[in-house]
Amino acid sequence: MTRVFSGVKPTGHLTLGNYLGAMQRWAAVDQHRADALFCVVDLHALTVDHDPARVRRLSRQAATLLLATGLDPELCTVFVQSHVDEHARLSYVLECVATDGEMRRMIQYKEKAARERERGGSVRLSLLTYPVLMAADILAYRTDEVPVGDDQTQHVELARDIAVRFNQRYGHTFVVPRVTRPGVAARVMNLQDPASKMGKSDDVGPGIVYLLDEPDVVRKKVMRAVTDSGAEVVYDREARPGVANLLEILAACSGGNPEELSGVYESYGALKKDTADAVVEVLRPVQERHKELCADPGYVEGVLRDGAEKARAMARPTVDAAYRAIGLLPAAADIGVSL
Repeated sequence: MTRVFSGVKPTGHLTLGNYLGAMQRWAAVDQHRADALFCVVDLHALTVDHDPARVRRLSRQAATLLLATGLDPELCTVFVQSHVDEHARLSYVLECVATDGEMRRMIQYKEKAARERERGGSVRLSLLTYPVLMAADILAYRTDEVPVGDDQTQHVELARDIAVRFNQRYGHTFVVPRVTRPGVAARVMNLQDPASKMGKSDDVGPGIVYLLDEPDVVRKKVMRAVTDSGAEVVYDREARPGVANLLEILAACSGGNPEELSGVYESYGALKKDTADAVVEVLRPVQERHKELCADPGYVEGVLRDGAEKARAMARPTVDAAYRAIGLLPAAADIGVSL
């Protein structure tokens, strides 16, 4: 059975972009067709300045929302990254295979490091090396497919390169994963800046719809969305990015096609109203289920505990094999079965 791995980083509140671009498909498709693992990648949240209590709070919220969007622990594995030691164990081994040049070519590192230099500061070393941790997240589970948006494709390509290099140098150990991309609304853009992704790390802003926003807040944000010059509703990502973003959001919420939907509307106002209504309806069951889960924290804790146990059992044989392949001496308790 195909194995799928993906995760969410608890650096901010999850957004409509996270849901339409990934989480909706995870629940509707991936958990039913594959041996799927979905992870709150909390170690990645430590690569930037952070409040420890907030990371813990957002990690729990993210896990609860994964379940609220429809992930079923009977069908898939839901867990928190730091609860499974194999991620960190494998990450260092893969750092011994990756190169400094590969790390410094990562777009997110280059952009964030440049911004910090302009302010006279510097970034954490973990920001440089975390793509290797991401590779470990993927490779530990012998993952076949990694569903990601365009902004994460470079990191999965790095995981592929590391897997191939390790296999060539030390013997076949890892499955070489491949990227899969969702269709419509793979990258939902900021409602106030349609040239930028609707990112959860942006803590505030009228252009970001959060999964737990109240309906009136959602409507206000959508109705104030930036459109484009001209009055005609046309689907053109290059020339009309604001309108194209609204059409893609509406299409993703309603199951339609953005190009076909563009011919339905004669005004931006009507498009915004229908898009706002569609978003509210898509988020309603998620918010209702989230409220139920928050009232039963023991259930969520049990899911995460069981998920970590399952994940650990899947990852440990591969990580142990990588340790042996690269030349590390097995622990005394393992020598009888490892040599």
